[in-house]
Amino acid sequence: MKLADVESHMQKTVEATQRSFNSVRTGRANAAILDRVMVDYYGTQTPLKSLAGISTPDSSTIMIQPYDRNTLNIIEKAISMSDLGLTPNNDGTVIRLNIPPLTSDRRKELVKTSAKLAEEGKVSIRNIRRDAIDAIRKQEKSGDISEDEARDLQDSVQKLTDKYISKIEKLLEEKEADIMTI
Repeated sequence: MKLADVESHMQKTVEATQRSFNSVRTGRANAAILDRVMVDYYGTQTPLKSLAGISTPDSSTIMIQPYDRNTLNIIEKAISMSDLGLTPNNDGTVIRLNIPPLTSDRRKELVKTSAKLAEEGKVSIRNIRRDAIDAIRKQEKSGDISEDEARDLQDSVQKLTDKYISKIEKLLEEKEADIMTI
């Protein structure tokens, strides 16, 4: 087990957590909140962003322009069925989503959702740490590395774990501040 591999996996976990945070809405229009919306396109679950162009003409509107006009109604239905809590307005050519200002209760709910996503990221990092330490112990048992080397490697893995968990906590703080900003 190489430390560079462990660090690479942890970095990817932080990036995945950041993408998850992007899909949590704040008070402003952000096309990334639609990243998790899947549309039933001819019996296949397809990401919305591969069926339509998504833009934010102003800070409180998201505009969705389907590449194929026939998908307008199924896109509208998918958005309505999603957990976004937004009502799509279909004018026959584009769908507009008006982003209402968040209530304080909704803000608290979104902070909880963000905290849950952060915890999932931390659990993933801890799982990477566990796998790395197990691999180090196997190497030590088989005689590939000495006891001192194993201890040093385990310490290094723990330092990486602490570093990446603190990165996730920092991202969470930023997201919470973003959500709570009126």
